[in-house]
Amino acid sequence: MIDLSIDITMRQGDFVLSVRDAASVEVLGVFGPSGSGKTSLLEAIAGIRHPDEGEIRIGDRVLYSSAKKIDLPARERQIGYVPQDALLFPNLDVTGNINYGKHAAGDFESLAKILDLQSLLDRRVKMLSGGEKQRVAIARALMTRPSILLLDEPLAGVDRERREVILPYILRIRKELHVPLIYVTHDEAELNSIADRVLRLPR
Repeated sequence: MIDLSIDITMRQGDFVLSVRDAASVEVLGVFGPSGSGKTSLLEAIAGIRHPDEGEIRIGDRVLYSSAKKIDLPARERQIGYVPQDALLFPNLDVTGNINYGKHAAGDFESLAKILDLQSLLDRRVKMLSGGEKQRVAIARALMTRPSILLLDEPLAGVDRERREVILPYILRIRKELHVPLIYVTHDEAELNSIADRVLRLPR
């Protein structure tokens, strides 16, 4: 469980993203059509994009505040971020990719087991399916021991049958690791399976 407070405005050309929400949840679902700003919101929380004004707070930590002139670098936010494209390192095998995000307290064996990666550890990235790449990317993000994990449409690149296989792994993260999630999707069935609360973004 984590307390999350977002009150930001971001301008991107003619598009204005304005989000004001506060929640105490394990999994916050973010739902909306393409172009509604879902990815931009995650990138603002992660420190990749910078709002024009407002505040982002997780627990008692202020990550961004225009009024207080606070804008923590991404590396200091203690956030794990898995974008739509897993962005794995093609020159490394699965073990190398997972360990790239290693924190002193990261538990490689536990994550490999929870995400069912033991049989894939020696494989190169090009030998992985889309769903396997997503699981590796999630493990790499979790190896940093984040205070919160951001998942940007983690099942968007896989077919319905494979989604049915991958979603239980994400549910295990919630159940066994108790890492709070912000889960972006445009699939309401996924939200019903995983989210405690839903933030809906209009187009």
